[in-house]
Amino acid sequence: MPDLSQETCNACRPGAVALGAAEQAQLLSQLDGWQIETRDAIARLEKSFSFSDFAQALAFTNAVGALAEAADHHPALLTEWGKVTVTWWTHTLGGLHRNDFIMAARTSALLSRPS
Repeated sequence: MPDLSQETCNACRPGAVALGAAEQAQLLSQLDGWQIETRDAIARLEKSFSFSDFAQALAFTNAVGALAEAADHHPALLTEWGKVTVTWWTHTLGGLHRNDFIMAARTSALLSRPS
């Protein structure tokens, strides 16, 4: 199975629809610790990452921000003391696209890269 973090995000084409439950479940099985949360009737991928202090949490937030800018796909980020919650979904679809799973995998991969 290919590593999602190595896949390329593709722009959503007109008429694209959010992924169905079966495909979401299949892709979610490739992500460690991520969950699908539904808020305002919109499915979103979410994970909280723990750190030993605010400075590390903020550095991670900035790294996720840079990753998002490079892909032109942006998450919701909540930075707290020792914790960052990252939430991915595709706003234009009102749900989840394969790109969200790719970006979740890339987010997790940030922690395995040398500083």
